Amino acid sequence: MPKRPVNPLRLLDLPRWADQEPSWTQADPALIEAATERALARPAGGWVVVCGSREIAPTFGRTVAGREIVVWRTASGELRAGPGACPHLGAALCDAPVVGENLVCRWHGLPLGRDWGTYPVHDDGVLVWVRLDVLGEPPLDAPVLGPRPPAGGVPAVATVIGRCEPRDVLANRLDPWHGSWFHPYSFAQLRVLAAPRPGAAEPEDRFLVEVGFRVAGRLGVPVKAEFSCPDPRTVTMEIVDGEGTGSVVETHATPLGPGPDGAPRTAVIEAVVAYSDRPGFGHAAKVGAALRPLMRAAAARLWRDDIAYAERRYTLRSR
Repeated sequence: MPKRPVNPLRLLDLPRWADQEPSWTQADPALIEAATERALARPAGGWVVVCGSREIAPTFGRTVAGREIVVWRTASGELRAGPGACPHLGAALCDAPVVGENLVCRWHGLPLGRDWGTYPVHDDGVLVWVRLDVLGEPPLDAPVLGPRPPAGGVPAVATVIGRCEPRDVLANRLDPWHGSWFHPYSFAQLRVLAAPRPGAAEPEDRFLVEVGFRVAGRLGVPVKAEFSCPDPRTVTMEIVDGEGTGSVVETHATPLGPGPDGAPRTAVIEAVVAYSDRPGFGHAAKVGAALRPLMRAAAARLWRDDIAYAERRYTLRSR
């Protein structure tokens, strides 16, 4: 096995934006649509991502599929979720205090505990999921999770809300060909090495991409990554070769419900879990609090463009 270089950074070949090899002939609309439809047909069991695990302090509220949801941790650390409106007079519970094992309404002090109409909830260590049987999906005991790196990864979660549906977010991620054209500040030398055939089944239903992640100027990190969909609202990018092998970027599309204009809104909740088996990464993981804002900022910058992509797809579909 060749010895791994001490410095993972490489000088990337950066042609002028207009001089890149066009990718539109490879980005077959029928292939992207077929991959999206296969993803939408996968089981989810009614589970949706609500927020990052660290966002519950000690409560968090969000409207999901038109339902107000509140998630909280009890004094003993147990995670619970329930309707976001108090059953007494409808007060919002997103900022209700936690007293012992109960959530207490701020309007009249009604304590809400285990005997209240709570939802199944799951914390995977990075994200919090809630099961909503109102989605009409055959229920599963736990969410379907994609690959994650070994213990010791540094997670960061960013959220962007768009005027679109979850399928539009999936279609964006299942079009890897747009990377170096639409995001030249982050990606270079992107090539799709393999794309799934029509009707592909697991484990062949995934994209394999070779890309250089830009760090500064021409300096970047070349890797190979796989894109796959463990459920109908998630696309996972896993680095399978190169620096950071095992790191993942999970893009979760959570339906919120209609906005003021009647059009659907979707929360793109993106979890980046950085990992490296280099000895020095252990020191970086110890200062994760300093790394997370940088990781969130990088994800949010990409999604400022990608949410426009998803919103445009929704606009064209809804005409």
